[in-house]
Amino acid sequence: MARKPEVFVRPLSMEEGRRLQKITRTAKDPVKLRRAIVVLMSAQGRPASAIRTLMQVSDDYVRQVVHAFNERGFDALDPKWSGGRPRRISEWVRERICLIARTTPAEWGITAFSTWSLSKLAAHLQQIRLVTSISPQHLSRILKAGGVSWQATTTWKSSDDPDFIAKMCRVLALYDTRPRGGRVICADEFGPLNLQPRQGRAWRPRSHPRRLRATYHRDDGVRHLLGALDLATGKLYYRIRRRKRWTEFLAFLKSLRCRWPGERLYVICDNYSPHKHAEVRAWARASDVELVYLPTYGSWLNWIESEFAALRYFALNGTDHRSHEEQNAAIAAYIRWHNKHASAKVSFAASSPIRSWTSYPTKVA
Repeated sequence: MARKPEVFVRPLSMEEGRRLQKITRTAKDPVKLRRAIVVLMSAQGRPASAIRTLMQVSDDYVRQVVHAFNERGFDALDPKWSGGRPRRISEWVRERICLIARTTPAEWGITAFSTWSLSKLAAHLQQIRLVTSISPQHLSRILKAGGVSWQATTTWKSSDDPDFIAKMCRVLALYDTRPRGGRVICADEFGPLNLQPRQGRAWRPRSHPRRLRATYHRDDGVRHLLGALDLATGKLYYRIRRRKRWTEFLAFLKSLRCRWPGERLYVICDNYSPHKHAEVRAWARASDVELVYLPTYGSWLNWIESEFAALRYFALNGTDHRSHEEQNAAIAAYIRWHNKHASAKVSFAASSPIRSWTSYPTKVA
C-alpha cells in the first residue's frame, strides 16, 4: 500500500502563531484545544504521522484537522454541525446582514446609540427593506453562522523591538542549521503549577461524565517548571521549583551546562527579566553559553511551546492532584514517556511567510 504524503498546515503569520499558542493555553473546550494542539504541532513542522502517535488519534483525524484549518482558518478549531429545513433567507442577504452588523449605528446616521442590539439591528434591517421580518433569535443564528459574535473591544500589540527581524532570523538559522560543536536548547518556564481541579476529557459511559470537585482551596502555594528542549534529540529536561527568579534560572542553566560538557550551548529563551539578569549574562559568557533572545511578542517561535501544550493536555488536564508531590510525579511520568519516544526536531514552520520577510545566514558560527 502506497504511503500517504505528509500534510502540513498553511503558512502562518506571526499574529496567527501567537493566537494559536494562546488557544493551546486557555481553551476550555476540549475539542478546540485538541485541534489547536494538532495545528500548532503541524505549524512547527511535525508531520502528521508523529502527531498521530503523540495525540493518540487516527491519521485521518490529523489530516482532516489540517485540511480544515487550511480551508477555513481558525473557524475549523470549533467545528459546527447543522441541519434542518432549507433556509428562507438567501445567502446573499445573510452576507449583507453580517456586513451591516459589523458597522456602527453612526455609519447609518443613527446617533441615539453607539452599538447594535439584536432588536435594534432587526428593526434597522426591516427599515432599509433588506428583510420583510426577522426575529432577534433568528438574527442571532444568522450572525453566529456568519462568524459574527458579540465581543468586547480589545487592544492589539505590535512589537516595539527594533531588532525583531534580526532576532527572528537568528533563531530560525539555529533551527535550520545546527552549529558544529554546539547544541541548540529551547528554554522556558511552565506554570504556575497550583493544586486545583483541571478540566479535561476521558472515556466515560454516555451522559455520565467524570466529575471533579468545584470547591477547593489553593493550599501549599504554587510551583514552577523550568524546561529545556534539546533539538538534537527532541528530549525534555526540567526542574520544578517554588520560585522562578534569576537564581533558579541560573541553576537550571548550570545543570544543562554539566549535561553537555565541551559543547557550546545556544539557549533560546524569551525576554523574561530573570533571563537577562546581569549574573546570568556574566555566567553565560564565561561558560561558553550563548543566550539567544526571542523578539518581543514572538514567544510562539520557541519550539518548546508545542511540547508544553502537549504536557498540559496529557499530564494535567482532567486531574485533581491533592499534593505537589503527586502532581510532580504525573509530570515526571509524562516526560519520561515523551523522552522515550522523542526524535530530533527538524523543519520549523518551513512554509510560513515569516521565512520570506528577509534573508538570514544558513550557517551559524
